Amino acid sequence: MRESVVMKIHYGTALGAVALVAIHILFRMTQNFADSLEFESVIANYEFLPYALLLEVILVLISIHGFNGLRVILLELRQGRTYEKAVTYGCIAAMAAVIIYGSRTILIAGMGIV
Repeated sequence: MRESVVMKIHYGTALGAVALVAIHILFRMTQNFADSLEFESVIANYEFLPYALLLEVILVLISIHGFNGLRVILLELRQGRTYEKAVTYGCIAAMAAVIIYGSRTILIAGMGIV
């Protein structure tokens, strides 16, 4: 994939993440901050499907954005075809691992298996 397309994805994920995190913060402002951190309240958030989906989309957007940013930083340190492929595939693998683990957490909490 061309680097210009990758950077457009990077900018798009940043804009999407900012918008969705703002919605997330607005949801949190409907409760007292201390109350929103209580165990029952947190689990209720995961059991509310629209909010759980919002958290899942935020997880994906921030993972893509963050690991692509890390990839860009690592590619600025050193060049070379083998190094670039290793960094790209390593970041993709790490991103996938974070998304899978985070999705697992959202599913387990949403299903009440705690």
